[in-house]
Amino acid sequence: MQSSLKERLHVLARHLGSSASYATPPLQQNACEAQPGDGKIISAGAAAALVKDNAIITVSGFVGSVHPEYVVDAVRERFDRTQHPSNLHLYIVAAVGDGKGRGLGKLAAAGLVTKYTYAWSGLSPEFIKLAKAGHLEAWNLPLGAMTHIYRDVAAGRAGPVTKVGLGTFVDPREGGGKVNGPHQADAVELVTLGGEQYLWYKAPKKIDVAILRATTADVDGNVTLEKEAMVLDCQNQAMAAHNSGGIVIVQVERVVASGSLPARQVHLPSAIVDKIVVAPPDKHRQVISSPLHDASLSAEIRVPPSHIQPMPLDERRIIGHRAMLEITQPNQLINLGVGMPEGVARLVATHGRRCIPGSFPIHLSTEAGMFGGFPAGGASFGAAHNAECMVPCATMLDFYNGGGVDLTCLGAAEVDAEGNVNVHSFPGRQPGCGGFIDISQAAKKVIFAGTFTAGGLKVRVSGGMLEILQEGRSSKFKAQVAGKTFAASSAKGREILYVTERAVFRLQEGEGLELIEIAPGMDLERDILARMPVRPLMRSIKQMPVQCFQP
Repeated sequence: MQSSLKERLHVLARHLGSSASYATPPLQQNACEAQPGDGKIISAGAAAALVKDNAIITVSGFVGSVHPEYVVDAVRERFDRTQHPSNLHLYIVAAVGDGKGRGLGKLAAAGLVTKYTYAWSGLSPEFIKLAKAGHLEAWNLPLGAMTHIYRDVAAGRAGPVTKVGLGTFVDPREGGGKVNGPHQADAVELVTLGGEQYLWYKAPKKIDVAILRATTADVDGNVTLEKEAMVLDCQNQAMAAHNSGGIVIVQVERVVASGSLPARQVHLPSAIVDKIVVAPPDKHRQVISSPLHDASLSAEIRVPPSHIQPMPLDERRIIGHRAMLEITQPNQLINLGVGMPEGVARLVATHGRRCIPGSFPIHLSTEAGMFGGFPAGGASFGAAHNAECMVPCATMLDFYNGGGVDLTCLGAAEVDAEGNVNVHSFPGRQPGCGGFIDISQAAKKVIFAGTFTAGGLKVRVSGGMLEILQEGRSSKFKAQVAGKTFAASSAKGREILYVTERAVFRLQEGEGLELIEIAPGMDLERDILARMPVRPLMRSIKQMPVQCFQP
């Protein structure tokens, strides 16, 4: 028979004496040992029962990390049994998923979530499928707006008012971020302050439930995040729910004795945490796609650059190398986006000393709140190996929106003749805008990176020459993009480049794209112009740097 919590605390206290510390061994290692009668510590099923019909809920997570999988799965299991909770409105920043059924997409069941407000849902496409089928209303808003909405609900404010998004698809004049169509309620309103136009992103009146994830809780409910890859918005989400009279549920790996956690390490104080759920290891993965824990992502250890695998000499490396050559000043603060730009981080780690002139120091960052280190890719995107500092996502977006980024490299799914870029919705995928709008509208220099064509492109580099072995099925260059995630009109004197494996373009404000470089081995007419519906400006075309095509 299990001992009582009091007895176990007594044994633990005798063992530790007066030296209880941050590394205190857990009292409970998995959910089966949790004591539902111990006040704040409850089972996942009991936590799921606290989510009521018609609730407005928020869940922690970013792409593949900080996901409270055990509790989220319990909510879905309860719905499958009882059809409750129902009619939920889910607010999420970057929905977690692994592309194979795990993640936030478990809540994508007709009748369970009927409203979905998000920044990015690329790995949880189930919600967008529900929206297209008419079972769910969805709104896609910028990452900064979403993360600041949590903060504004906590502070009792009406929602962020900002210039971020003007001219893009979230502007009410361009659709207002409505996924289903114009019949939806307005989530964004165009307002005028001091004679200037802004967008008001409307915050909900309340957050009823916040389902969060952390590493350690003490029996009082104080919470730390020492093994998490990011801190994200957990604090603002918890405060928003608490100040709304709602419930804060935190999934953790372990529970320790009262007083074990140093105050400087506590991210969520017990005063705003209502319930704790202890999860089994397989439902508490650091990154949802892998059972392995990478301590370099949680800043527990540092790994040498050799930990980062070199890239093969293919189109991704060519693009990443050419983008990296735009890093020309020491101490620049750089943001790298998801997808193709991830190659820049890998090249900085493996080839930086050879490829960056003078090998001067630079500062890489991610919109999820990471300063320094080497940004991670794939399902770990948003995190960083060997990070120097982790800040809340809302804090990082404040910094980004204010112009803190010197150079950014972002992906591109569609580019049109005016220089507008679409990444939020294109044939076959509707991932959402994520932090793209925030970053591209405020960074001092912007590089959009992507292959020239999509769908089956195969290339070979031989003798410093690029050869197209198989052309992609469709060109990414369009007469007009399906929607503006980046509006060329927002350039306002900043340098904007478009880098592909075979050509480089520059935005000429008011004129459109100018072709400025072509890869060795490419034929201007056959490989470039014939695959563009509108001919770009061509004044002085150079060859792309030869080092981009060398091992």
